[in-house]
Amino acid sequence: MPHPYVLLSAAVSLDGCLDDTGPDRLLLSGPADFDRVDEVRAESDAILVGAGTLRADNPRLLVNSAERRAARVAAGRPAYPLKVTVSGSGDLDPAANFWSTGGEKIVYTSDKGARRAAEALHGLGVDVVPVGPELDWRAVLAHLHDVRGVRRLMVEGGGRVHTQLLRQGLADELQLALAPLVVGQPDAPRLFGPGGYPGGPRNRMRLVETRPVGDVVLMRYVPTAPGAGPLATAADRHWLGLACELAADCPPSRTAFSVGAVVVAADGTELARGHSRESDPVSHAEEAALAKLGPADPRLATATVYSSLEPCARRASRPAPCARLILDAGVRRVVTAWREPDTFVAAADGSGLLAAEGATVLVLPEYEERATAPNRHLLG
Repeated sequence: MPHPYVLLSAAVSLDGCLDDTGPDRLLLSGPADFDRVDEVRAESDAILVGAGTLRADNPRLLVNSAERRAARVAAGRPAYPLKVTVSGSGDLDPAANFWSTGGEKIVYTSDKGARRAAEALHGLGVDVVPVGPELDWRAVLAHLHDVRGVRRLMVEGGGRVHTQLLRQGLADELQLALAPLVVGQPDAPRLFGPGGYPGGPRNRMRLVETRPVGDVVLMRYVPTAPGAGPLATAADRHWLGLACELAADCPPSRTAFSVGAVVVAADGTELARGHSRESDPVSHAEEAALAKLGPADPRLATATVYSSLEPCARRASRPAPCARLILDAGVRRVVTAWREPDTFVAAADGSGLLAAEGATVLVLPEYEERATAPNRHLLG
């Protein structure tokens, strides 16, 4: 089920607290970090907070920079990202700042809470969407992706929402602004609650960036899986699903597979996409996508290539197969849905070529049916 790229964003104290227990909000960030958050909001398609955060903080969740709003409009996007909240009970205050500022708003709730939310927000132009007897995060993310077209979702809290998404393996990135103070209160709200998380306490996230922002330190982590290597994240499923969709755009052929490919940076930004026979009658999907990027693009070293079919190890139509093109571009992570059959090349092993030179190859067989659908006429 395709999902948006889910980015969890929070500011925390040195002892992991989101706030203290006082009546006023504890400001953990400073002006420089507030501006960074504004930039991340401007890059997102939607911003989500839980109903508890709406009640406690009464946030507006706006893109404050006029220049960034203008850039969104110039790119054909609304000035403000879609604002999203979730409430299983539907207990929402219609006087909150959330409803009176910014652009479109949507509430996800349970079947039971939908009536209560609709009555409370009547006349405010808010879309209320029930997702089942209980609040179902996978249904929420699927609706955002499939119906509202959200590809990048920024989640700004609170701790309960962050905890649920991370526990269910639905978070693709964690951005923490670490403030130089200690709250020291045992009852203060914390970023993550107790319980089981994917991989258990010995599983380490991958640090992809750290830098000072004013007097706080930004740390960006990517969740990983237990054991020998990374499991598929929600982002992997999203981008591989897109690659499978692109395969359906290929001009039909009886002598070559239909394949889609997407190149994605470590921060979740799409760098390029392509499909078989896009640029000429014999071009491959990975080749078409990589050709749209400069060979010295520094983002390629930490990027992932998503391909609906295993990159080829040998081909007759070009000097270099796609596995070699990927390696020469500096990419060291590939996610695919389907190992290449012997239809055109005997004993094809693009994954072996990639792995032999240090690349990680992740195969998600649950996407094989979608990947093979445009190629059924070739598979007997």
